[in-house]
Amino acid sequence: MDVYTLDFETYYDQEYSLSKVTTEEYVRDPRFEVIGLAIKKNDKSTKYVNDPALIGRLLSHIDFSSSAILCHNTMFDGAILSWRYGVRPKVWFDTMCMARALHGVETSVSLKATAERYGVGVKGNEVNNAKGKHRADFTAEEAAKYGEYAKNDVELTYKLFRMMGGKFPRQELKIIDLTLRMFIDPVLDLDLGLLEQHLEDTRDRKHKLLMDAGIEDKKDLMSNIKFADMLRGLDVEPPMKVSPTTGKDTYAFAKSDEDFKALQEHEDDRVQSLVAARLGSKSTLEETRTERFIGIYKRGLLPVPVRYYAAHTGRWGGSDKINLQNLPSRGKNGKKLKKAIIAPEGHTVVEADSSQIEARVLAWFTGQDDLTSAFARGEDVYIKMAARIYGCKEEDVTKDQRFVGKTTILGAGYGMGAERFNVQLKTFGYEVSPDEARRIINIYRDANYKISQGWRDANYMVQKLASNRAVKFGRKGIIQVDAANQALIVPSGLRIFYDELYGEQAEKGLEYSYKTRRGRTKIYGGKVIENVCQAIARCIIGEQMLSISKKYQVVLTVHDSIVCCVPDAEVAEAQAFVESCMRWTPDWAEGLPVDCESGTGKSYGDCE
Repeated sequence: MDVYTLDFETYYDQEYSLSKVTTEEYVRDPRFEVIGLAIKKNDKSTKYVNDPALIGRLLSHIDFSSSAILCHNTMFDGAILSWRYGVRPKVWFDTMCMARALHGVETSVSLKATAERYGVGVKGNEVNNAKGKHRADFTAEEAAKYGEYAKNDVELTYKLFRMMGGKFPRQELKIIDLTLRMFIDPVLDLDLGLLEQHLEDTRDRKHKLLMDAGIEDKKDLMSNIKFADMLRGLDVEPPMKVSPTTGKDTYAFAKSDEDFKALQEHEDDRVQSLVAARLGSKSTLEETRTERFIGIYKRGLLPVPVRYYAAHTGRWGGSDKINLQNLPSRGKNGKKLKKAIIAPEGHTVVEADSSQIEARVLAWFTGQDDLTSAFARGEDVYIKMAARIYGCKEEDVTKDQRFVGKTTILGAGYGMGAERFNVQLKTFGYEVSPDEARRIINIYRDANYKISQGWRDANYMVQKLASNRAVKFGRKGIIQVDAANQALIVPSGLRIFYDELYGEQAEKGLEYSYKTRRGRTKIYGGKVIENVCQAIARCIIGEQMLSISKKYQVVLTVHDSIVCCVPDAEVAEAQAFVESCMRWTPDWAEGLPVDCESGTGKSYGDCE
């Protein structure tokens, strides 16, 4: 298979650039203009073409259906190839994705930084001189220099691929390709009418909140000083807190501040209205995202920007300022945006969600066989936990008690203490005493002693890893320890990095932490187990995605769910096929009981 490495140079200016607009907006904008294309076939010399007609002719004469395309940031160049030139290769490669997976999300994966890391050459800076210049504005000399710049980028990318490709898992290359296609080859459409109505309703709700509070200008509401004065005008002293960054007293106006939350239930309705108006006006995400969806609709189908290896554990993340990973799903209007994402004519959306996959992985990985068996038998482990907590028969467990059991299973499995557990319950409106929280946590740990032992084993591994010493860790060698790089090797062949890991003496003994771009992050046994379980779950979901993609187009992945589009005539068959793929585990996960729930609908929101 031929590999074509390429790089587009395009027009940009002060307001029209990838720092100002999304990739989707940039490529579909009327201002879009290709300045030139650098392209390399396999290991042959790189060519640069800056004549639009020649670029089109060159691309049209290549059989991309049996070839691969390689770029650094393929989401950008791939979108140009697909949307502007109709190019559909057999496979997409991306050295930026590969670098993120090989070296961790805490390192820079720019072409400049990655080239320096591998010592393959130096990236030029001629692009800085192209700002605001159309193709016709370049002199012959400037165009030649720009061409050399683009050719150098291609050469760097090709060299990086040759060096990284040998150590990169084949399976993960396929997952990169699948992830890129969600954006480059969009399938999903949008319901304009629903979006416009939702936008109008959202704005009406905000306006009503302002009117109820007697506020004319929401800017006054957003000012902490003016908002504090409004509270004092209603005989309420503004809640205060100590800033964790400055150590000084500051207003406690965050929606998570307990004293501020208490004002939402104040005896004076005027105070309630004022606080509701403040919270409603500050919440702009739903409004701006709806506006962005409307803009996308006017330009074409919905590209799904999902970033490969976005998290420390390899999980996917949102990208391109449209995070489809956290669309709201609760409340009266919670599913409106999901319902606005629709299948194309003649197709249906199928969504399958892995059931409790991290809890299942945790039980299996730590050897908590009784819990693993309960999952395998299809028992409700949340009810079983609740029955233990409340000393009652499983059939007598109430809905609220089951929720406490669920929170215990999902929260306490990673070493959560009683205090934090109590806070977590409170966030969902469940009040328990500190003694009761401690009792529940102790019941969980006694019942799941293998999981508790897993935390201790992981903590010991952290101690050894800090001194670059390898120890065995995990079930049947599923997780390997790369002591030299202070990393854990997960079943995909990639790593969870703990760069510059070391311990420091604290009040309760040694505390371990590792370096991130946000500073140092604490790590301990329970957190390691959480990282490992998330990574294993991600490995499984990745392989399940590949299995599904052999027959149906995967259009989105969100957390533990996989979404695809299928012809209307094949819905029942497709749903059964997707479910069978989601209940499959790789050979290395023998004995791990996985399950799924699925739904279908004409929209993404109808599937749940």
